[in-house]
Amino acid sequence: MDFKSKIRVIEDFPQPGIRFKDITTLLKDGQAYQAAIDKLAEYAESKGADLVVGPEARGFVIGAPIAYKLGKGFVPVRKAGKLPAETVQAEYDLEYGQDALAIHKDAIRQGQKVLVADDLLATGGTISTTINLVEQLGGKVVGCVFLIELTYLNGRKKLEPEYHVFSLVQY
Repeated sequence: MDFKSKIRVIEDFPQPGIRFKDITTLLKDGQAYQAAIDKLAEYAESKGADLVVGPEARGFVIGAPIAYKLGKGFVPVRKAGKLPAETVQAEYDLEYGQDALAIHKDAIRQGQKVLVADDLLATGGTISTTINLVEQLGGKVVGCVFLIELTYLNGRKKLEPEYHVFSLVQY
């Protein structure tokens, strides 16, 4: 399936010069969404993950169905202050300032194999922070999957060779 043809590109959003990759057009197409999840899950299965972790919010839309397809658990990574139980958190840099992500302390057991899933790999900042949280809890990241990779932002270089990266669509 040509997944790229299912993704709408919006010019100058959220600011001039940005070509926003809108996955809502793929998500609303049941066959395309299912095929994308199946393809990502096929890769994930080859990694032998015990759990799938996805950062808020679009990582939930990709990671949760992969976990379901594999019969594995899903662990959400949220903005700091959004999870109800005890958490660990890690800060990361934004273009202007900092933000923080958090994960429940009891979400991952020592030595569990974890697949990280998100909709988009850009600079790798969010995913690196997610990996940091997984590793703080003793998890071992066995791969990272993305619906889209913006190759010109070099996020893959931030992750590889230490972490395996798989993306369905590259821009």
